[in-house]
Amino acid sequence: MIEININPIAFSIGSFSIHWYGLMYVVGITIGLLAAWNYAKSVGITREQLESVVLWSVPSGLVGARLYYVIQQPLGQYISEPWRIIAVWEGGMAFFGAIFAVVLTVVLSTWKMRISVWKFLDTAVIFGSVGQFFGRIGNIINGDVLGYPTTLPWGFIYTNPNSFAPRHDIAYQPAAIYEMIANIILFSILWSIRKRVKTGILFFIYLLGYSVSQIIVFIWRDNEIIYLGLKQAQLTAIGVLVVASIGLFLFFRHQNLKTE
Repeated sequence: MIEININPIAFSIGSFSIHWYGLMYVVGITIGLLAAWNYAKSVGITREQLESVVLWSVPSGLVGARLYYVIQQPLGQYISEPWRIIAVWEGGMAFFGAIFAVVLTVVLSTWKMRISVWKFLDTAVIFGSVGQFFGRIGNIINGDVLGYPTTLPWGFIYTNPNSFAPRHDIAYQPAAIYEMIANIILFSILWSIRKRVKTGILFFIYLLGYSVSQIIVFIWRDNEIIYLGLKQAQLTAIGVLVVASIGLFLFFRHQNLKTE
């Protein structure tokens, strides 16, 4: 087994604690933006345009990820202690919520600026596929994205008493590692085809690929089964898969009509 004995708190300044989870988000956003800027330049997006959209998209994505996580939990704890809604240091971000919020923000921002929405959605998925990888490192340190208990040799035992793992004496399947592998595969696909497909295709491929990855990864993630043997993220992924497939069909149909 692999022992993880890292305190989720990186360091403290008086009563104020800095968590590895938050630091990994900063790293992920920074490196994600660097990758996104590299792609954005190649499709004619200016620095001013990118900064304008990012200014709204990053915070909306964080808010969306947190709120989508919260509404999936028993709400009693958040009603009795509303401050816990923003307690991201306790873990708990649902990436589908970030996707929904960022897509809406990009659509509204580009519509207001009268610029191509598809270029920015493609840029956004490059950013997301890179940034999410580093967020998963924070999950590994926290012990808050776990699979079922396991005897497999790559199981993680969280021995630090401050970790979020339910128990510190058994091993869990490293679901966060499975998520990272999916991130690497998806980013590799997006990056390798970015110059060979029409603007807008990267966005749909990301939605389809990420949805498939969630359906698969959540087979091993220890989350509550909601309906028909499926977990909440799998149900959401199926919904996104259907909508994205329809959207891709309509996108191709529109492109073909333009060329006729």
